[in-house]
Amino acid sequence: MCGIVGIVGLDQIQNPEQVANQMVEKMKHRGPNDSSVLKMDDVVFGHARLSIIDLGDQSNQPFVSSDGRYTIVFNGEIYNYLEIKKVLDYPFKTSSDTEVLLAAYIKWGKDCCRMLNGMFAFAIYDNQTNEVFVARDRLGIKPLYFCNGKENFVFASEIRALLECPVVPRKLCQDALVDYLRYQTVQSPNTIIKDVEMLPAGHFIRIAPDELEIGKYWDIIESSSPQASKMNRDEIKTEVRSKLLKAVDRRLVADVPFGAFLSGGIDSSALVGLMSEKTSQVKTFSVTFQEEEFSEAKYARMVAEKFGTDHTEIKLSPDEFLKDLPDALSAMDHPSGDGPNTYIVSKATKEAGVTMVLSGLGGDELFAGYDIFKRSVELHNKRWLNSFPKFIRSGIGTSRKLLKPSVASNKIHEILKADKMHFEFTYPISRQVLLDNQILKLLKRSQLSPNWVFETVDNLVGEKSAGIRLPLLSKVSVAEINTYMQNVLLRDTDQMSMKSALEVRVPFLDHELVEFALGISDEHKYPNYPKELLVESLGDLLPDEIVHRPKMGFVLPWEKWMKNELKSFCEDRLMSLAKKPFFNKGELESLWSRFLKGDKEITWSRLWYLVVLENWMVENKIEY
Repeated sequence: MCGIVGIVGLDQIQNPEQVANQMVEKMKHRGPNDSSVLKMDDVVFGHARLSIIDLGDQSNQPFVSSDGRYTIVFNGEIYNYLEIKKVLDYPFKTSSDTEVLLAAYIKWGKDCCRMLNGMFAFAIYDNQTNEVFVARDRLGIKPLYFCNGKENFVFASEIRALLECPVVPRKLCQDALVDYLRYQTVQSPNTIIKDVEMLPAGHFIRIAPDELEIGKYWDIIESSSPQASKMNRDEIKTEVRSKLLKAVDRRLVADVPFGAFLSGGIDSSALVGLMSEKTSQVKTFSVTFQEEEFSEAKYARMVAEKFGTDHTEIKLSPDEFLKDLPDALSAMDHPSGDGPNTYIVSKATKEAGVTMVLSGLGGDELFAGYDIFKRSVELHNKRWLNSFPKFIRSGIGTSRKLLKPSVASNKIHEILKADKMHFEFTYPISRQVLLDNQILKLLKRSQLSPNWVFETVDNLVGEKSAGIRLPLLSKVSVAEINTYMQNVLLRDTDQMSMKSALEVRVPFLDHELVEFALGISDEHKYPNYPKELLVESLGDLLPDEIVHRPKMGFVLPWEKWMKNELKSFCEDRLMSLAKKPFFNKGELESLWSRFLKGDKEITWSRLWYLVVLENWMVENKIEY
């Protein structure tokens, strides 16, 4: 796990090697074991290394092929590199997955991406053709940002590194700001910075002297398993367990100490149980709180005792969190409404001597673990409401808002007053933090930019897309994976864990498991209790107390803290943000006042991500 940078086209850039060094230095936290820059003709590559496999200096990067023609910089892990290595005729000089990846590209070109099982972002330069090939993994686990200018193409693992290059603007994108206010993040391929993009998951870029090609090598819809829909329940359960166990086994290959995040929920507990089948001593880590209603400590302990893990509890008090909060926010490479929880547990895990951990991220998305899965089915079954005139449905929604004011009532009203209730519309509304009418009040704009989540979901699973053939629950999975998971959960996990130079591996996002799970019919996947299919697939691995416990989620007690210990911290940043020319000062002040008074329509999450935005803009000197 590392950080990579590159500049293609060195015109207009003075001292490109020095610039690349500054870019690498800005994300040295990602790779404290080694860093280096290499200039080649009209290209410069840089790398910061976190050693996980083949710890020797011979695997440092940028890494040059045996014949001197190709140079690679690579961030991530290729879990099946030993299998690939067996079919390659290449004079290997290391035991690293980096060299296998380079040899695979030499043999198969861009098609090498289809051979890889892993999480990755890499770039390869060919000094004979003067072409650069850049690619990102199927599920978007590892980030890759770029800025494509007239004379230069610049890329990096983090935005903060890109901003060190003089051709990259430190300017806020106003349309992306709208996206951020809607969804507490910015949807790929856009970012919060003008002219900076994120390479979409499963895509590649080929940069030639007179051409730039962006292509897709993996499609989540086309890759979904047709066989899964033909299997009976017992066959499905056998296949789910087999694929998940194989995914866990692949991710235990490392030359450094490793462990697992353990919340005591189904997903993390399942991984710890499967890990214990493959290795004798598992280290586990969990965050606990003084506030009992937020603490999952007893469930994590139960799992740790069952599987005999070396368990560490990270006790978190408001004072301790406040002390770590500046560092947690500084770790944020792209603003987000989430993330500090991952920073806290990652920091403590690294301090305990562990360099790699497994995480249960992805289990909810694959096995219908969120409330939105059941809500989507309920709304689908209420399509008969479409037969009522729009004004009647809107009236029902208005009445509910008046009788029972809440965030949920506001969203139900938005759904009912639409021209037609269908998943492609209801899903984006259900995921919004602030609704469009609230954003229009907050910003000095007469109209908002198009909703990127609407467009994404419609293109993936809408009536005119290939995804229409998927079962409804799989449509929800696809929507979750391509929006909230990739642009919030995975991005936050990467930036917060890598701040502590900790590698996080996510077995539930093994693409073979994902492809199979998306083909399973709703009949077998619908959760009568939490993640029923996954639990049944694991047999008696998990105790009933874990399966049927209340779902708490890995969250911090933000509301209580923001009204007490963090009040001045939040207020200072919100009032500073209110002075920005694109915000309505009075509306932002009103939101804060309503929150402090306990208004149920203004929850903590509708203000915290605004605090984060202002803090991030100031720290990164972003113009507007």
